[in-house]
Amino acid sequence: MSSNIAVRTPEPVEGHRALKHKRLNRSLLKIYDLLYAEFGPRHWWPGDTKIEVIIGAILTQNTAWRNVEKAIRNLKKEKMLCSSRLSHISKKKLAALIRPSGYYNVKADRIKIFLKFLNVCYNGSIGRMFKTDLYQLREELLALKGIGQETADSILLYAGGKPVFVVDAYTKRVLLRHDFIDPKADYKKIQSLFMNNLPEDIGLFNEFHALIVELGKSICKSKKPLCNICPIRSMRRKQNARRNKKTG
Repeated sequence: MSSNIAVRTPEPVEGHRALKHKRLNRSLLKIYDLLYAEFGPRHWWPGDTKIEVIIGAILTQNTAWRNVEKAIRNLKKEKMLCSSRLSHISKKKLAALIRPSGYYNVKADRIKIFLKFLNVCYNGSIGRMFKTDLYQLREELLALKGIGQETADSILLYAGGKPVFVVDAYTKRVLLRHDFIDPKADYKKIQSLFMNNLPEDIGLFNEFHALIVELGKSICKSKKPLCNICPIRSMRRKQNARRNKKTG
């Protein structure tokens, strides 16, 4: 089992740890309910095929989704959203097609690296690849140049239907502002917060992350956040702790 992925607590814990676990579970599910009531289902990740989702996960690095959509449209227009065709297209032509996504030469190289891995290790079969154990496949993806934790987990969850929670900048910003994490919390620690305190539910992980992204984009912005209309403004942990102490 990889040490790089959050590991769920295998058995119930006792005493103070059990109480803390239950409180976190209730708090996270409450946040989910509030976000779902505010934004509704996000239908994320948009994509007609697994290869489209995988390519989208690579293209979305360091760019807005609207730019990825333009690149995806270019690939579809040329009927290139197929692993075999992408494998045979030249890197130069691929870069030209995905140009709207930015860093197109770098991303073309990363797509080619993934496709070589798929062809060599899984005979070009995405279905066979996703039959691999979650932890093993995650390590294999992370070993590929240009595939970081967020990209790997996006591929695993959204294309592969694997039970892993995706963490991004929005996730960290929202949790930090609501005092669920400290500023030094790394990817693994943030991921553990969700995976150790929520039911292991692929649909829940999918929707929850998408809802957090929507909150971060529309309300919990990096600059000038709209805190007065935030649907989870009541969930700040330290604020609630102080309030409970005064009234307790």
